[in-house]
Amino acid sequence: MNDPTNETAPSVTRIARRRALPGHEAEYESRVRAMLARMRTFKGFLGGDIIPPEQPGGDYQIVTRFASEAALDVWDRSEARMQCLERLREVADGEPAFRKLSGLEAWFEPAVVPASMHPPRARMALVTWLGIFPTVSLVLWLVAPLLQALPFLLRTAVLTALIVVMMTWLVMPRLVRLLRGFLNQGHGKS
Repeated sequence: MNDPTNETAPSVTRIARRRALPGHEAEYESRVRAMLARMRTFKGFLGGDIIPPEQPGGDYQIVTRFASEAALDVWDRSEARMQCLERLREVADGEPAFRKLSGLEAWFEPAVVPASMHPPRARMALVTWLGIFPTVSLVLWLVAPLLQALPFLLRTAVLTALIVVMMTWLVMPRLVRLLRGFLNQGHGKS
């Protein structure tokens, strides 16, 4: 059986879009928060956020993060999830639309949050540099000397491929989690 906390598996982010019934927005948000609290009791749950609609009557986005596809599957098959979904149906308009992101695809998907809720570009650039600088330095120090015999373009291809893999699956997920408060400083929390 797959370990839902397997650190080598890529983490998974799922976004659910759904509208609250008119006049039931506060109750909808309360029930989503209760669902997130239930999720916290499951191994492999990394966190979740409620992103309210930009305009009244618009879609809410519920962003949840799991350590792996297996961890998400455990939640999806749970009785706790079925109970939460049943409670949400009482105050929601229709069924949710889901989208899952993992690994590199998250870099290429359109934003799931309004532009006004993104961290400032300067902070994102600083956090990216904090990941790239030590990763590139380590790879150049440890791996580059072993590849000296290769032609320049092949050596560069191998080094950049290694750096991209390390940044995508090892460095940035941990760095963003560690510096989440810094990145989101000044934004309202749900």
